[in-house]
Amino acid sequence: MTIPQRLALVATLASALLAPRDDARAQQSVAGAPRALSLDDALRIADLQGSDIAVARAGVQRANGQQVQARSQLLPQIYGSANYTRTLKSQYSGIGATTDSGPPKPTNCGRFSAHPALPLATRVDSIDHQLLCSGGSSIGSLFANLPFGQRNNYTLGISGTQTIFDARVFELVKATGAVKRTADVALTSARAQVIVDVASAYYDAALSDRLVSIAQATLAQADTTLAQTQLARTVGSTAEFDLLRAQVTRDNARPMLIQRRADRDVAYMRIKQLLNLPLDESVALTTSLGDDAPVESGRLASITAVRPDTATGARAPVRQAIEGVTAQEANFGAARAQRYPAITLSSQYGRVAYPSGGLPGWSDFLSNWTVGVGLQIPLFTGFRISGDEQVASANLAEARARLQQTRELAALDTRNSISRMNAAQAQWEASKGTVEQASRAYQIATVRYKEGISTQTEITDSRILMQAAQANRAQAARDLQIARLRLALIRDLPLSTLGGSSQQGVPGQQSGSQTNPLAQQQLQQQQRQGQQQQSGQAGATILTSTTGTTP
Repeated sequence: MTIPQRLALVATLASALLAPRDDARAQQSVAGAPRALSLDDALRIADLQGSDIAVARAGVQRANGQQVQARSQLLPQIYGSANYTRTLKSQYSGIGATTDSGPPKPTNCGRFSAHPALPLATRVDSIDHQLLCSGGSSIGSLFANLPFGQRNNYTLGISGTQTIFDARVFELVKATGAVKRTADVALTSARAQVIVDVASAYYDAALSDRLVSIAQATLAQADTTLAQTQLARTVGSTAEFDLLRAQVTRDNARPMLIQRRADRDVAYMRIKQLLNLPLDESVALTTSLGDDAPVESGRLASITAVRPDTATGARAPVRQAIEGVTAQEANFGAARAQRYPAITLSSQYGRVAYPSGGLPGWSDFLSNWTVGVGLQIPLFTGFRISGDEQVASANLAEARARLQQTRELAALDTRNSISRMNAAQAQWEASKGTVEQASRAYQIATVRYKEGISTQTEITDSRILMQAAQANRAQAARDLQIARLRLALIRDLPLSTLGGSSQQGVPGQQSGSQTNPLAQQQLQQQQRQGQQQQSGQAGATILTSTTGTTP
């Protein structure tokens, strides 16, 4: 058997021995039955269970409630009431009281009629006689049907007020409308951001799988080279220096594979965390990264098929800032409107009854009905209205300044996204033939090394170049997918806070410093929460203005 044949046999045996070691994840998948997860499935789960979208939906509901609260002041306010009062002791109880020693009730009682022509004494006697007939013994019995001192008091009532003119209420309705539109934009923006976040995490996980495969293949190639070098050293055709170099190369490939696997675990935990999946659940990605050819899911294809709207005024942050200015203008108008008079119309209708015992009948009730018009004019409020105007004016000036700042940042962010898209497209085009060329060069270097006409340095350099070309190709595919998606959704996305390269958040990068994807997510969530709090300041002002002033 010749030396090249021996080397080929050793390489085959080494590959067979290394396969079980590098295929541990496949064995685990078969045993654990991993959950198949496509990119479309991930986007659907995130839309249903995403916490950011839930927060945005709550903001829309809150804005709807604020709008209803403000509009309610323009509608009639009608209330019903029912009361029962039992008088235990009253200062009027002695009036009209009868005693056992009093005169008996006459038997000749008839209808009372006054005769002015009769003498005064006769008329007084006729009145006393009528009082005795009615069951009373004194003039106090005249108060028998009046509310003074009655033991039972039943009251049924309905009251209503209607605002005829109140300029402050009209301004507050305008402000709540602006807050409602801001919340709608925030919900749309949250959904777009969730799509980008989930797609980025999904492609990061797919990229980490690809980098692990590259690292595994590199380690297998290093083991094969080491086996060939050991055999050549045994037969005396290779120096000890080449053997040491092969051992060092193989040993250096192992830490790289360990690091790639750790980065893959982090990437998978990231996508599970976004989808609220158990961290211990095994997941198998079914949507490929597209490093051989661009591959998109059905939903992403429909999103990227539409021409992106890159106008600065159409960006979601700019629209929110515009609505913020509108809300603050309305709040300023509401503060000034406090100086104007407010006119309200009110009416009250009630039925009262004073039965001597038991429940009254409807015929026992007496009616009370009043209608009134109220005019309220602030004469002196301790300069409170002036203070409200100053606060509202400052808020308006701040909102206008933030609008200008947001316009500038939105224009810069849009240009940055376009530049990233162009750079990602250029990197993808440039990496097309590099992988094939590097793989071909490594095959030639391997044959030359087997035939003894090349050195180990040449095959090591070829392997490093091939690994770098494969990693760059996978990275370019990931960057192109995310850049296209972000540019397609640029209209509804919030402003980017991370001004680094497009490689941010990708596990296993070799550029300078690595960025933790979980830390990036926290930073992005803090930014979105800050924007929501800023857009909600107008709503808080409206609630403060309407509290305690509802007619």
